[in-house]
Amino acid sequence: MKKNNITSIDRREFIKSSAVTGASLILAPNVLKSIISSPDDINVALLGAGAQGQVLMNACLKIPGIRFKAVCDIWKEYNLKRTYRLLGKFGHKVNTYEDYREMLDTEKELNAVIIATPDFWHAEHAVACLEAGLNVYCEKEMSNTLEGAKRIVQATKKSGNLLQVGHQRRSNPRYIHCCEKLIKEEKILGHITTINGQWNRAVQRNLGWPEKYTIPKSRLKKYGFNSMGQFRNWRWYRGLGGGPIVDLGSHQLDIYSWFLNTNPSSVIASGGIDYYEKSTHEWYDNVMAVFEYDTDQGKVRAFYQTITTNSNSGYYEKFMGDQGTLHISESAGRAGIYREHSAPLWDKFVRKGLLTSPKEDPWNIKGEAILDIRETVAPPRYNLPIILRDPYHKPHLENFFNAIRGKENLNCNAEKGYATAVAVLKVNEAVEKSHIIKYDKNEFFL
Repeated sequence: MKKNNITSIDRREFIKSSAVTGASLILAPNVLKSIISSPDDINVALLGAGAQGQVLMNACLKIPGIRFKAVCDIWKEYNLKRTYRLLGKFGHKVNTYEDYREMLDTEKELNAVIIATPDFWHAEHAVACLEAGLNVYCEKEMSNTLEGAKRIVQATKKSGNLLQVGHQRRSNPRYIHCCEKLIKEEKILGHITTINGQWNRAVQRNLGWPEKYTIPKSRLKKYGFNSMGQFRNWRWYRGLGGGPIVDLGSHQLDIYSWFLNTNPSSVIASGGIDYYEKSTHEWYDNVMAVFEYDTDQGKVRAFYQTITTNSNSGYYEKFMGDQGTLHISESAGRAGIYREHSAPLWDKFVRKGLLTSPKEDPWNIKGEAILDIRETVAPPRYNLPIILRDPYHKPHLENFFNAIRGKENLNCNAEKGYATAVAVLKVNEAVEKSHIIKYDKNEFFL
């Protein structure tokens, strides 16, 4: 294992400096340079500089002590050039590479690597980086195959290095608050029986590219792509990605298991290529799945859908118990918690600062219509006191870097990421087989 020459810093001072530097990406390069030259610097490489790589890089630029030393991407004509220029503006002098093997052979001062390549490359890239002595932040899905995910877990154990899987909600303070304080500690929802969740997106055209920046066919083939169109839209192709249920649904299925503290016991699903052309979209654009979870309180049934033709209601998770309903999302505007009228009053949770009082009591709302006796009056909505104002991925990256510094434990290590991979990768299988699939509780663990 490569020794990380990183000196611990005071947590309070770290948070203070983080708040200062996290205000904006338009900080002057000389200011950033002075920040990242501290003794607590972590030398980082970015492996995959596409759209998601840019998201993670921008979040890192708001975190003190992170020094980008290298960037690797096969799209030299575009991704590498723009990333090199951008990092240069913020005082990061980086070397650029097309091939990750050359980067690992050349860069000897790295402490960590951020992997944001297509899913089918994750296993090879993560294993190689772990074996090179690096700590790894790997975007989800951990791999497009269970075999690949297993290789990553095994390499993590063998190397002794850290690996964080990019399920960033596990580090979101609002999600942590809801899971640890409201559900597990206070049991505010009572007996949870049902979960609903979705991630809906509007119709989107295939991603294009500037013709003058086209990657030569020989290079595309070398790295597993048949065409530039496939390279740009790899998530839709079998063997490269897993479609929307894997790309999007894995985030939320990870939340299901985390909040319930267990993995699913079965799944049945329906889906198809209902809208897009099958010649360019090999994975399902419309998937609906029902999971069962066996918990200490009994069975929980969980519905999940992802569609790519309508964005109504966006994305969220909804946990429903006999005393209340938690509606949560990374988007603060979609978060709230609702008390059932039969549940004890929640005044004590408000006094503790766990909730904020509802702005109005729906029980006192007067209207012209007479409520039908069979209809249930809408419960009052309480608000969550915690709102994340940073980029969504920043807390998860901070957790990763602080784990490298020996100051925190990883919020989503290789084992947790693997369990989610088991859960989500079987959904496509359930669609194909058109029957219920049972999970073996032992298959979530290695």
